[in-house]
Amino acid sequence: MAKNRFEGSGPTQRQLRVGELIRRTMSDVLMRGDTHDPDLTRMSITVGEVQVSPDLKIATAYVLPLGGNDREAAIEALKRNKGELRRLLGKDTNLKFVPDLRFRIDETFDRMDETRRMLNEDHVRQDLDE
Repeated sequence: MAKNRFEGSGPTQRQLRVGELIRRTMSDVLMRGDTHDPDLTRMSITVGEVQVSPDLKIATAYVLPLGGNDREAAIEALKRNKGELRRLLGKDTNLKFVPDLRFRIDETFDRMDETRRMLNEDHVRQDLDE
């Protein structure tokens, strides 16, 4: 069986560039409140990362509402406005094709908090101080 050339390797430079362009542009669109949905406009949403598939047809945006509250409501609002967000991304970028958008909660901050908590435990600090 032939091995996929992307299997086991990281994203290409092109994927990284397109992902970062989409992340910055989506952040700007959300910050300016360019969508017509009052629920989405009312929320302050951080776009932490955008990962693009190898064929550049799917972009997964990792997002987190301010304070980490109303996560599901934020995802639902973004899904409802996916078409408008794609249109705005197409207008604000020079991409020939705007990928289909997927939205996931960015759990990076939760993992960082858990790591800090573990590093502050007495038995771990004792090992680190030695």
